[in-house]
Amino acid sequence: MIIESKVETLIKKNILIVDDHPFIIDGYKNAITRYNPNLYEYSFTQGKDCETGYNIITNPETAPFDVAFLDISMPVYERKGINSGEDLAKLIMQLMPNCKIILLTMYTELLKIKNIIDTINPAGLVIKNDLTFDELLFGFDKILKDEIYYSHSVIKMANQNENGDDIDDGVDQFDKLILFHISKGTRTKDIPQYIPISLTAIERRKAHLKELFQIQEGNDIDLIKEAKNKGIIF
Repeated sequence: MIIESKVETLIKKNILIVDDHPFIIDGYKNAITRYNPNLYEYSFTQGKDCETGYNIITNPETAPFDVAFLDISMPVYERKGINSGEDLAKLIMQLMPNCKIILLTMYTELLKIKNIIDTINPAGLVIKNDLTFDELLFGFDKILKDEIYYSHSVIKMANQNENGDDIDDGVDQFDKLILFHISKGTRTKDIPQYIPISLTAIERRKAHLKELFQIQEGNDIDLIKEAKNKGIIF
């Protein structure tokens, strides 16, 4: 009798970590390798500053990364104009568009955080003081499931602005995400599963958008139609 053995093929994940603190890199690697080891096989590439990150990303022999963890504040690479993890993120967006970018920072200024969301729209945005072993695994899980992960301090800052305080009069990244999910048929009450702000904040943002679009009376269909007319979503 021939007994066939079933060998499961592990899903390979190519991970980039760029941080100027080696012990932090080791911590990320230690946590990630414990996430579903029976399902995933991890390959790590690491850099210590903007220069090494740039060289890794632009090397034609570098295989595209699935996930990139980038510290925002690192020693700069003046010759190439790479001054932060944000610049490395923009480079990855150009060369490896399918890579999920996670930005990590000590910044807690609202305008800085908002600018990161508006310009990079990363899959993950983490205030380092929020990060624990379990939180890293939680965020990594959400990102691999194609969800957005913001650490609780980022969410708190977003919720502080749910009345529109200190944000532009126009449409910001959270508004665009709300419109996107509505356009895909997601019910408003379910949107907090995908966007890290409260249902109350989402309702208020929808009301603000209707006012901004001058929709006196109308439903979500009218809201989406006007957003498409204005080129905000497609």
